[in-house]
Amino acid sequence: MNPRPRRKYVVIAAVVVLALAGGVLAWGIGNRDGSDNGLDDACHGSVAIEEARNFFDGAELEGNGHTGEWVGHETDWCSVWAGNDDRSATLRLQIRPAAAHRSSGAAEEPGAAPIGHGWNGSVAFRGSPQAAVLVDCAPLPGKGLLVLTKATRDADELTSSQIRDVARLATETARRAAERFDCEGPLGTRPETVDRTGVATRPAAGADATCRDVVSPRTARLARVVTVDEYPAGRALTEECRVNRGEHDHVRLNAYYGPSALQEKYLDDRYPGSVTGSRTRSHACRGALGTAYFKLTPPKRGDGRPAPIGAPTAEVFDELLEAFARSSAARHGCPMN
Repeated sequence: MNPRPRRKYVVIAAVVVLALAGGVLAWGIGNRDGSDNGLDDACHGSVAIEEARNFFDGAELEGNGHTGEWVGHETDWCSVWAGNDDRSATLRLQIRPAAAHRSSGAAEEPGAAPIGHGWNGSVAFRGSPQAAVLVDCAPLPGKGLLVLTKATRDADELTSSQIRDVARLATETARRAAERFDCEGPLGTRPETVDRTGVATRPAAGADATCRDVVSPRTARLARVVTVDEYPAGRALTEECRVNRGEHDHVRLNAYYGPSALQEKYLDDRYPGSVTGSRTRSHACRGALGTAYFKLTPPKRGDGRPAPIGAPTAEVFDELLEAFARSSAARHGCPMN
């Protein structure tokens, strides 16, 4: 998927917010003697130390962090690395309320896989491995707690165990943070594996992941569908299904939940020109998933503008979006009537 130009505004805003937040409250992690006992206080005691230590194969840990503001909401940032190793990767974490709608990392990655194991969350491996977990948490703004983790090395430079530990760092930090905030939402289990199968191209009739039950024989005929590109299905915070109508003609279907839905709706409202011709719909879910947001992006011409769509085709596209929204929402535990 090609990145949309409007994303740069989010990155710029995030950098500004982070720079402002840096001076709000800073605190160190680790002791002068190199021991990592001080990590017990990292991100107010929420960092899953065992998972961080496993990532670095038992090395003594050091780190730093601060608490600041992210889109008007208090947020924790932490970094952890192996002490006495200047070439060590760094593990980075963010802990914030779901209402801080400028999502990032695995939470907004369309090609992310579901983290699975009973969690609402995602894992992404394009470039640096990242993970995101969203927990129901009524006491927090947005009724949710979002935890983001990342390793500052490309996935192909890390072992399978280290990549799994990035996912575990997210889930187990979320578990500790949920206790800290008195969150009532159900929690999953510690991941034993992560799904790295990535995108698969299949005939529409054989779809069994994010495109499952999306293209009926009727819509396949009317929309001239050839194949679909789909990702592992589950409870990822952003999902994608691409319906291919030829080598250079495809319809993209996306689903957004929690902070990812808030961000995508915000961007669509702020930059309406970027979604000209798109079709959208929303559906209320419970808890931190909030109001899910579904979008169909139509084919584009050579100049990047949306291709003209006649009434019969528009009707078929509406059916595709409806089917995709129903399938995705059901996976996330908020079925449509």
